[in-house]
Amino acid sequence: MTTKPDRRRKRTARAVAAAALLCSGSVRAGAADEAPSRIVSLNACADQYLIALADKSQIAALTHFSRDPSLSYYAEAAKDYPVTKGEVEAVLALRPGLVITNPYRRADDLALLKGKVEILSLKPANSFAEVVEETRRIAAAIGQSERGEALARAMQTRVAAAGQRPIGGIAAHYQRGGYLTGPGTLMDDLMSRAGLDNLARRLNGGKIGRLSLEEIIARRPDYLVVSNAGGEGQDQGELVLEHPALARAVPAARRLHVPAAFTVCGGPSYPDALERLQAEAARAMGR
Repeated sequence: MTTKPDRRRKRTARAVAAAALLCSGSVRAGAADEAPSRIVSLNACADQYLIALADKSQIAALTHFSRDPSLSYYAEAAKDYPVTKGEVEAVLALRPGLVITNPYRRADDLALLKGKVEILSLKPANSFAEVVEETRRIAAAIGQSERGEALARAMQTRVAAAGQRPIGGIAAHYQRGGYLTGPGTLMDDLMSRAGLDNLARRLNGGKIGRLSLEEIIARRPDYLVVSNAGGEGQDQGELVLEHPALARAVPAARRLHVPAAFTVCGGPSYPDALERLQAEAARAMGR
């Protein structure tokens, strides 16, 4: 059965494809001439951009995380692409024209790659503005600027249509292990647009902090933003979210479920993440 998120992804993909067809003749030919081939992604967030923007023939390998539906927005589509676990020797054996990595990659790995291949570092996007900026930057780097602009416009249209909701309560993005997502993050950006006052801002916390079970219960936020629908805890880190005391403080009806695959990375998933969070907030608020 086709889900609403699947249909939205297809609509966005059609918008990008239509724009690409409009850019015919010498313009597209010129872009293709400059496009790097055999691109290897060592960045799970880059996987999204490559699937959305690159010709399939340009991609030599995505990360192995790209096929994980709990982490990857395009997990189903990624099954059609080769993957790598990121070992430098295996990457070099692919003879890549471009390797997309992240700023936190081990220095010794980067040292082995530098001078042998072109490297592009992709930092995490922490706001929709950064998502649009990175979309255009990645598209330009892979010779697909027209597609990048089409995708940026399609996302901007959906985000503008979603709008900015009025504040309707205090929420916490409370994750496994007691981690709390703070200001300056993608989730904080999404929460603001969905009409949620981030509890972490009231605590003057950093981007990521920790709050004990006792503390989150004492703070008693109106809503919890969670990555699973409940009852899916696999270890102690996850099971804390199912603790009976927390369930009494913030019952299931006031838990806003947004799949991690929508929010682990900024990118083409942003409009789906925003629409999902807004819908969950509206449901919980009775709007």
